[in-house]
Amino acid sequence: MTIVEIRAADKVFANGTRALAPVDLGIGPGEFITLLGPSGCGKSTLLKMIANLLEPSSGTLRWWGGGFDHVGTEGKKLVFVFQDATLMPWASVRGNVRLPLDLAGVERAAADERVNQALALVGLSKFDAAYPRQLSGGMQMRASIARALVTDPNLLLMDEPFGALDEFTRNKLDQDLLELWQKKNLSVVFVTHSIYEAVFLSTRVVVMAARPGRVIEQVVVDEPYPRDERFRVSQKFAEYARRMQELLAHANTLGEPAH
Repeated sequence: MTIVEIRAADKVFANGTRALAPVDLGIGPGEFITLLGPSGCGKSTLLKMIANLLEPSSGTLRWWGGGFDHVGTEGKKLVFVFQDATLMPWASVRGNVRLPLDLAGVERAAADERVNQALALVGLSKFDAAYPRQLSGGMQMRASIARALVTDPNLLLMDEPFGALDEFTRNKLDQDLLELWQKKNLSVVFVTHSIYEAVFLSTRVVVMAARPGRVIEQVVVDEPYPRDERFRVSQKFAEYARRMQELLAHANTLGEPAH
């Protein structure tokens, strides 16, 4: 079964801006799909439509074969990780990660056990009592990911989560994310501007162009996992990166001029 099925879904905002031309896209179980493209190409708009944070102006989306009303039931859970960690500054790491369970009314002992598991997955077990201001940017993002994982999701949506981090931290979190993806048997849709991040992470890269935002190509990255630093410096990696660069250069020649 396709997890998310998008059919001719577009988005025109109230001011007349056509953010997204009709898109057809399917997301299968266990895929790691990256949306890659220049600013203004509709990557975040499409991701928010998948999360049901935005409704399409026309076209349809189906989740696990049905409407959004059954999302959240067992085996049909999705979570959204934003570009900023969006942690509550007055709460500890543990309190931040436990928030979705508190809101759902999960009994405290059971919630704490699930928080322990999520913190262990992201390597923050020893920092559960720390406050966000005491953490580095990378650690704050780990806490944000733990907060998403604590709900035991099936589909993880991520909007440029590592874009503000230095390259070393970003590469490390990319590696950790792939381990989580495999360990938790997740499906992931990930937004980035980075060609290298897209190639390293993805089973499939969806390349988009702007004005209006639309899909122009899909590239399967047919390389085995686990992927490590050897893949980053391999000839195969360079070939995929070159292909993405050509597609992005083509994307920049499409559409109406920016005003």
